[in-house]
Amino acid sequence: MSIVNLGDQLAESAHNYSAQLLNHRSKAKIQAKDDFDIDIAIIGAGVQSLTLTLHLLRKRQDLREKLLVFDPSSNWLTQWHRQFASQEIPHLRSPVVHHPDPDSFALRRFAENRPDELFPPYDLPSTRLFRDFCQNAIVSQRLDERLITAKVTDLEAITSPRRGFRLGLNHGKNITAKRVVLATNSSIKQIPNWVERIAPNFPSDRLVHSSDLNLAQERLAGETILIVGGGLTSGHLALGAISRGAKVLLMSRSQFKEKLFDADAGWVGPKYLKGFHAETDWQKRREIVLSARDGGSMTPSVMTQLRREHHSDKLEFHPECEVAQAIWNGTNWQIICTDGVELSCDRIWLATGTRFDAMAEPLLSQVMEQYPNPLVNGFPILDEHLRWSGRELFIMGGLAALRVGPTSRNISGARMASDLIVPALTKSTIRSFSSY
Repeated sequence: MSIVNLGDQLAESAHNYSAQLLNHRSKAKIQAKDDFDIDIAIIGAGVQSLTLTLHLLRKRQDLREKLLVFDPSSNWLTQWHRQFASQEIPHLRSPVVHHPDPDSFALRRFAENRPDELFPPYDLPSTRLFRDFCQNAIVSQRLDERLITAKVTDLEAITSPRRGFRLGLNHGKNITAKRVVLATNSSIKQIPNWVERIAPNFPSDRLVHSSDLNLAQERLAGETILIVGGGLTSGHLALGAISRGAKVLLMSRSQFKEKLFDADAGWVGPKYLKGFHAETDWQKRREIVLSARDGGSMTPSVMTQLRREHHSDKLEFHPECEVAQAIWNGTNWQIICTDGVELSCDRIWLATGTRFDAMAEPLLSQVMEQYPNPLVNGFPILDEHLRWSGRELFIMGGLAALRVGPTSRNISGARMASDLIVPALTKSTIRSFSSY
């Protein structure tokens, strides 16, 4: 039986199990102490969630029957795989040692018979290799059995008869959990101000944010595409558009930067994190995070490919350039830049990234009303185990940056977050506190 077929069967099993749990709680196989439906509820089935789940089970296998993962998709890593496929990303930017498994060398061993799928200079795993590795971990740990196909629409802190949380699901059912981990790593699209000034008379497919694009569905031969943004996403989209016969105008507010990683490798170890953790001013920590990521950057390999396309007149670089006005004239875009340069294109793609803000996370709004938590420019100040003030609510991903550091949204950040959260979920002696 193939892994895909096995995964489909496990997903179906998980769906059937979730129905039993939600509709027949008295007969549910899973029952946490203190009259909760479940001990640990993990919201989201992405890389952050998978990393935490594998770390938890490595520490304590008995927690398998005490946790559930909630995600509207019926599979793990759905959004991750969709993003890599839609932008036709050939390999990860992270080295082979960065992955969800607690064993740093697990992916390298998995790749022993697939050496051609590790790319220089630091053995960057191919997208397919990483996908297969994660699927192997999911199947071996039977994690599809722990995945509930449901979107959590409400998160309410409860105090009676025991402290915990009520999770409202999109099909109208509720689940109560003793402890909750928010591992969605959800963010907000960053849209340039000039977009808001455009008259709404253009076709919706002619101005699109990168997160809504799927290159496989685009027919671009003979067109000119303006891609706004200087990060790796814009590079992948540019190469994908050119391969489909388009010409690309690549625009960035700054010079195009060339870096191996989006944040210096020193941020995944004590080299930089020691000083970061010693900083007691939360606002300064936020500034350090922004400075470390330094906007978008391209990898050397992608920049080499872009320069090659530039020399072939298939791509124009427009560094230190911003759109002042974009006008749809009925057939194409007329672009006026802040430096007076005028451009014409058929489509505009916004590779302008995303940002994190706890105030914009729907699941946190109700919790914040009940249990206010200090924020720094939208980032919550969490305790040393990434816990919300006074509650057994843990935050992973970009919103944990003030504790984890600049790579909190990345795979390496998921590992660091797991190292902080797992002790609090496995040791009864670690309790939450409400001051910092």
